[in-house]
Amino acid sequence: MKTGKLKAILSKIPFVILPLLLGALYLSTHEIGSSAVLKEAEKIYIVDRTGERWDVTQAVSLGFNPEGFQFGLGRNAFTTLDDSFLTNDTSNISKNARVIGVTDGSTAKAYTISRLLGHEISNSSIGSEPVAVSY
Repeated sequence: MKTGKLKAILSKIPFVILPLLLGALYLSTHEIGSSAVLKEAEKIYIVDRTGERWDVTQAVSLGFNPEGFQFGLGRNAFTTLDDSFLTNDTSNISKNARVIGVTDGSTAKAYTISRLLGHEISNSSIGSEPVAVSY
């Protein structure tokens, strides 16, 4: 084999090995498969990787298979957006910003999608009523 062809083949190896290494790293750090199922009396629970039990009795009564549930992020995996992060100053918000609006008829709030992406849910209130806004 000529040296030029050998160098060309060797130069392509990182493009083959890198995705394989990244895939192996992902699989080694993420749980795959279903969670453990625990049945006690009339309740059905799944047990996550931290040992926390989640009551899935109602989901099972609707036809869901508890063995099919997979681990999620779990509680306290992200910080919610609360009213202390909100402002009435809209000067820094783009005219094309996508928002989710909530109103109780007399009061309204708008939550930008870009802000919700970093928090996934907002625990807020409109007037005296609590609301949870999610995207």
